[in-house]
Amino acid sequence: MPVAATDPLYVLYTSGTTGIPKGVVRDNGGHMVALKWSMGHFFGVKPGEVFWAASDVGWVVGHSYIVYGPLLHGCTAILYEGKPVGTPDAGAYWRVISDHGVVTLFTAPTAFRAIKKEDPKAELLKKYDLSSFRALFLAGERADPDTVKWAEDILRVPVIDHWWQTETGWPVAGNPLGLGALPVKHGSPTVPMPGYSLDVLDEAGKSVGPNTMGAIVIKLPLPPGALPTLWQADERFRESYLSVYPGYYNTSDAGYLDEDGYIWVMGRTDDIINVAGHRLSTGGMEEVLASHPAVAECAVIGVKDALKGEVPCGFVVLKSGTNRLPEEIEAELVALVREKIGPVAAFKLAITVARLPKTRSGKILRGTMKKIADGDPWSTPATIDDPMILTEIGDVLRARGLAG
Repeated sequence: MPVAATDPLYVLYTSGTTGIPKGVVRDNGGHMVALKWSMGHFFGVKPGEVFWAASDVGWVVGHSYIVYGPLLHGCTAILYEGKPVGTPDAGAYWRVISDHGVVTLFTAPTAFRAIKKEDPKAELLKKYDLSSFRALFLAGERADPDTVKWAEDILRVPVIDHWWQTETGWPVAGNPLGLGALPVKHGSPTVPMPGYSLDVLDEAGKSVGPNTMGAIVIKLPLPPGALPTLWQADERFRESYLSVYPGYYNTSDAGYLDEDGYIWVMGRTDDIINVAGHRLSTGGMEEVLASHPAVAECAVIGVKDALKGEVPCGFVVLKSGTNRLPEEIEAELVALVREKIGPVAAFKLAITVARLPKTRSGKILRGTMKKIADGDPWSTPATIDDPMILTEIGDVLRARGLAG
């Protein structure tokens, strides 16, 4: 049945790590144009090739790049039900690529951190033929430089960190393989895609200079493919995205643009913590923790402090096979942050945990962890992968004299 380009195609509720989920509306025409364009020009994939988005059909990556994008472009799309590890082992992704002649894989950095934790030397990779494989794309959670470099070393193909949101429906910023790859800067998802004009604003809504942290915004109008509104909530749409910085869409992400126009997304605006008047990025601290050879993945939150307002607390998951005392590694991590970021970070607490709480799409639930640490009321987000992990986090924090 014919529909108008502006008719709604689907409603997708955002992961809701920040509260009540919002029903993102996607239209037909703009969505189709943006996805078709991105398959060739951004991902560098040709019709007839095999494209694999290792995601869930219930998330925006699944909607955009399992169901619609590859099929609009004439590609084979793979639907994969399983984890990157344990189904049956950390070579599961390599098997799928080898068996089906995948040219491009798009997944979350969390998946690669899990593989790196289980198989740090990528021994399982040697069993498979990856001669068809051309590129790995990572999005959904900040791709720490250490994970990107590890993936580059083992796969010897371009590893493209890119950044977007449920609301935008397709990449806001990335390295466009199809148009011609730009120089890689580890830690940056590179530059805005056509149709996106990015700026970084201070709390007064004024544009800041290069390399200055602030709120990342997109100048209106939004390009094709982005949400026209929230389902039956036009006012909430304006309030959530358009009212804070008039003339701009507020991404709720924080970061900076460098002198070359590369965007650096350092975390959610809520993840910028105020330590004794200094605005510090938890993403920057996570980058330092992840660089330690024993650390598989990590998360940093700000915990309430009577003297400094907030102090950072780092949670780390160690790589499999690490046989050193966690206390030794924790002390090294505290020293490493002091060395790389400085005493101003007031980073004194690193805590080893068995696993981190995440949504099913791989986003770490830092906001809920912070509420537990601060002793504030909290509820289990509907999108959590395993609710038991929050109990484990609470137990570990109480053992350290935190959690209210």
